[in-house]
Amino acid sequence: MSLIGGYSAGQVAWAAAALFFAFMCRGLSGFGAGLIATPLLALVLPMHVIVPLNSLLVSVLFMFLSIRDRREVVWPELKLLVVPTIAGVVIGLLLFKSLNNHVLLMLLGSFLVVYAAYTLAVHVFGLPKLACSRVWSFPAAMSGAFIDTLFGGGGGTLVVIYLHARGLAKLQFRATVATLWLMEMVARLAGYGAAGFYRREVLVLAAMMLPFIVGGTWIGERLGNRIRQETFSKVLAVMLLLAGVNLLVR
Repeated sequence: MSLIGGYSAGQVAWAAAALFFAFMCRGLSGFGAGLIATPLLALVLPMHVIVPLNSLLVSVLFMFLSIRDRREVVWPELKLLVVPTIAGVVIGLLLFKSLNNHVLLMLLGSFLVVYAAYTLAVHVFGLPKLACSRVWSFPAAMSGAFIDTLFGGGGGTLVVIYLHARGLAKLQFRATVATLWLMEMVARLAGYGAAGFYRREVLVLAAMMLPFIVGGTWIGERLGNRIRQETFSKVLAVMLLLAGVNLLVR
């Protein structure tokens, strides 16, 4: 039975469950909504619907966080990251428009396997405390925005690593990242819109999903103190590894 734009009741129900789970994980860990939602949604929806949809939903969250924490933003660091971030979005958009769904799924699967393997390796072998100069702002921001634009998430990890290595305090780090990602989202939304990906059915689907992302975030934040972060990260990495392998062998 078709509900909207050719999407069946099963597709809409799966999308709601996937987004609820992804944003619950985001509430638990503080990141990863797009990275988690994309492979789950890829089981029932095409990538050219999933990535613009995720971007629209996540932008609502970053808008709230940016307004709430605006006084903590470290503007000198943010200014270094904005230009390469926009450049990464532009390059990612050009590639996203030109690739078909199968190629995007294969690229996503490969990325998830590498990302999950890296995350598990960090937990097994540890990650040394790093310090880096501002020279690394350009490659970190551009690469991160490129990955985010192509897959709907995951690239932010590079910016997280960079800003941690710059030694920002927790509140400053959170505020600076949220503001940067909001700027990235604005550029991505404009690009996806100009390319024609925000058709009526995608916008209606996004509106239907809003209660689920709010509910997932609310529950995740309240469960956050009851689950050890290290345990959660390991479980999440294994899930992403399995999702990546599944996409590659489909």
